[in-house]
Order: sequence, then structure tokens, then C-alpha cells
Amino acid sequence: MAYRIKRLLAFWFAVVSAAAINVELTTAVSAAPVEAKAIADHFSSVKSMSGDFVQSGPRAERTKGKFFLQRPGKIRFNYAGQSGISVIADGKSLVVYNKKLKTSRLYALSKTPLKLLLDNQVNFSGNRLKSIRDDGAQVIVKLADKSVFGNSNITVVFDRESLDLRRWSLTDERGLTTTVTISNVRTGVRAPAGTFTIDYAANREFNTKTK
Repeated sequence: MAYRIKRLLAFWFAVVSAAAINVELTTAVSAAPVEAKAIADHFSSVKSMSGDFVQSGPRAERTKGKFFLQRPGKIRFNYAGQSGISVIADGKSLVVYNKKLKTSRLYALSKTPLKLLLDNQVNFSGNRLKSIRDDGAQVIVKLADKSVFGNSNITVVFDRESLDLRRWSLTDERGLTTTVTISNVRTGVRAPAGTFTIDYAANREFNTKTK
């Protein structure tokens, strides 16, 4: 299981990571569990959203595109340009399509850090909550669940005044971080039909042919 998780995270960062945004994401333990619950409850109340994203990471590159989110468990990233990358979660699985590299990889959503953002009622408490920091302008929440995705973690940043999501960063077991910053967000939107559909048969056929 640990090996599969490492492969998942390695593939994710190799395929879609880009140059790191210079954002301070260091965390300090705060005695504010109520604050964490308030943020979790507010974020959970947003059942759907869409907008633009910019992704940055450890490879001195940047990518951007459009995203759609729908609870529980559904998200889609469409990457702009000629990368031909899309990432789709349908509530059960997560698939990474790369038309340019002609690859299609399918994973259990429950074994990825994104699961922590996509639950119907997100949980920022207990052992899952590693730290929370309020700098006056934003609240930075660091989450991890070793039993689910090993030594990886996710840091989520919310606007201090509105409690709206601003960005998140995924850090893998090697310490490599990919940050996704969202903008032009609309909530309560209806995604086009098929947005979160994964073609399982096509994925199996593709991977059978490429083995």
C-alpha cells in the first residue's frame, strides 16, 4: 500500500507540478480548535464551486486552467495550453489523463490528500489537524492522515475575514510541494453534464494496450 501511495504522489507531481509560489506556509500550533471547526463548517457549506486556478511547484514551471468542485468527492481540473492534462475525481476514484504523454492513471480517491477537501463534511480536528495559524489576513491549516496517504500532508489557506478557500499545497513524502491557488470563484454552480465522469472501460483498455 505504501508503495502505491508513493507512486501516486510521484506521478501527480511529475505530471502536473510547476514553479513554487513564494508563499509562507510554515505552521505553528494554535490553541484554537473552535476556529478550525468554524472554517471546516464554512467550507463544507460550499457544495459546489468553479473558477480559475494557477498551479506552481518544485520544477520551475507554472500551469493554469479551470476547475469544478462538487461535494461529495468530485473535482475536475482542466489544464490550459497544450499539456492535454485533466484530473478528475468522481467520488470514488481519481484519474490523471495526459494526452501529450498518452497516459491515463486511475487511483482510489480515498488514498489521496484531496479527499480531505472533498468530503461532504470536511474534518479539521483530532489527529488529522496538525496545526493552525492565524496571521490576521489568512488562516493556514495543516492536515495529514498517515493511515490514508502516508507521510504526505496538505496545507489549506483561507481568507481570515470571509473564511473562503484561497489555495492549498500538497507536500509529498520527499518534501516536494505543489501549490494550487484559485481565483474568480463562483459558488452554487451547476457543472456541465459529464464533468466528473470517468470512463473506466477506456482507462482499462488504454493501460492494457500500453503495458
